[in-house]
Amino acid sequence: MKKRLLLVMMIGLVALLSACGAANQAPITMETEGFWNHFFVFPMSWLLIQVAELFDGSYGFSIIVVTIAIRLLLLPLVLKQQKSARAMQALRPEMEALQKKFKAGDKDPKKQQEMQKELMGLYQTHGVNPLAGCLPLFIQMPVLMAFYFAIMRTEQIALHTFLWFDLGQPDPFYLLPLIAGFTTFLQVKMTATGLQDQMKVMMYIMPVMIIVAGITLPSALSLYWVVGNIFMIIQTYFTVTRFEQKRAEVSNS
Repeated sequence: MKKRLLLVMMIGLVALLSACGAANQAPITMETEGFWNHFFVFPMSWLLIQVAELFDGSYGFSIIVVTIAIRLLLLPLVLKQQKSARAMQALRPEMEALQKKFKAGDKDPKKQQEMQKELMGLYQTHGVNPLAGCLPLFIQMPVLMAFYFAIMRTEQIALHTFLWFDLGQPDPFYLLPLIAGFTTFLQVKMTATGLQDQMKVMMYIMPVMIIVAGITLPSALSLYWVVGNIFMIIQTYFTVTRFEQKRAEVSNS
């Protein structure tokens, strides 16, 4: 569970830094040079423009639709990542028993090798790959970061409005940043069940960071955060929370 929260925080922090870094960059076009720009950011920008045209030029709807589409495409990777996290969590009692067994020889290289050997045997016995949860994350990151940059660098987005706000300017009523912060808090809270108090501190720090960023950055980014968070909350409920509830029911029966 701790690793799962760390992954959530990593995605949120990298996305936040990506958005901040993108704020001062030139608009993305087909002529923009660079491998990252040409093969990652520009295709996302092109997709946002094409979808907006389907909605009579509404870039707000475009951000919503493309956000949901990306999350759906990434869902199999997320489910694989969560499956790996659950498998590692199930092995935690046995892993902790191994750590206690070899605690006296922590500084002994031979003891360390023996512990690693038994640990690898434990993984093989239960068919668990400790690195299986990392690969899906590394695949997701370029996609999510490219989409952040595309939102910030698509010039047409900044020239349009959606609902009560200008997509190229911060929300004048701060509603979107507050909603983004609240949904971030709820999402992390659903993931942070059972963690130590030190880790739960991040449950309060992340929403504050999102709110501060939302107040200063264009509303298009806050809109993305809100939609993405709502999607992740629903996804977490059905893939993690419900799983934990069913497992608790089985344990108590």
